[in-house]
Amino acid sequence: MRLTSAIRAPRRAPLLQVAKSAIATVAAWLVAGWLIQGPPPVFAAIAALLVVQPSLNQSFAKAIERSVGVIVGVAIASGLGMLFGDATWVVLVAIIVALIVAWAARVTAGTANQVAISAVLVLALGATTPDYAVDRILETIIGAIIGMVVHIVMVPPVAVTPAHEAVDRVGEELARSLERLADALTAQQTRAQINELMLTARLLRPMVVDADEAIVTARDSLSLNPRARRYRRELDEVAQLLAVFGPIVTQTIGMTRAVYDHYDASLATEPAVQAIADQLRRAAHDIRLDLRRTPRAGDVEPTATTTIPALTAPLQLTAPSATNWIVVGSLMEDLRRIHYQLSDERSP
Repeated sequence: MRLTSAIRAPRRAPLLQVAKSAIATVAAWLVAGWLIQGPPPVFAAIAALLVVQPSLNQSFAKAIERSVGVIVGVAIASGLGMLFGDATWVVLVAIIVALIVAWAARVTAGTANQVAISAVLVLALGATTPDYAVDRILETIIGAIIGMVVHIVMVPPVAVTPAHEAVDRVGEELARSLERLADALTAQQTRAQINELMLTARLLRPMVVDADEAIVTARDSLSLNPRARRYRRELDEVAQLLAVFGPIVTQTIGMTRAVYDHYDASLATEPAVQAIADQLRRAAHDIRLDLRRTPRAGDVEPTATTTIPALTAPLQLTAPSATNWIVVGSLMEDLRRIHYQLSDERSP
């Protein structure tokens, strides 16, 4: 299982990504082979293959990384080859020198590896003349340019929809968690039901993490993307919505934990708890209302709700019993914070 998880991705890459990589690699091989006579254009094919990344921003960074690494690596290999010939030990020395130069220049790990790999390839192919070095550098640049062109022409993917869907899932599950908590407060629960309530609430945290990662991926997909203007405002609104939901998730888990730690069957008979449960249902309504107000890009539809905020009615409480005053006080403080997050007066 560990070996499988180390070599397999959670999901397949889009077929479009595979097609772009294949087209860019073949095109780079053919074009570089036609323009530069000599050995097979291995450097061009590798450059094109590495440059085609999921986003244009990543592709541009990889093109720079690949080109710089090849230039430095070829220069090191050519210099050592012309000085010491093509003995086997020269390859080992080239690797060490390439890594030391990359370390001294404080380049990224990918660039450092590329320097060493390029040096090894040049020496392994057995040609260290200046003309050969220049040809390999030009070949790499051709491959990187072709990779970028193919990536741009074949519609760079925009990952805003997955981010929107992830935030929608957070909002809908958050609303359901508040409603489940309200139901648990208004009807007697078994210990098993309270345990299940706590476990379910804790699942909100990884959902928020996934949504945040989806937003980061979406922002990266818009960098240098010609279609970015159409989607940037939508992504900003989605990110702002997640920023609203994040603290509410913390408060919801805290309220559930208070009930989990201090649950007593008499809670269901407390007038104050009944009022709090009503406020929790109103908060769930307003969370779904926020989901409806945000332009939707996915298929997740929130439960039907009215278009009027519900978390506005004043809350009237009577003093709780001595048995339940701790849990009631804790619920009230978290409810106040939820009200602040959902109110129009909250700071942006």
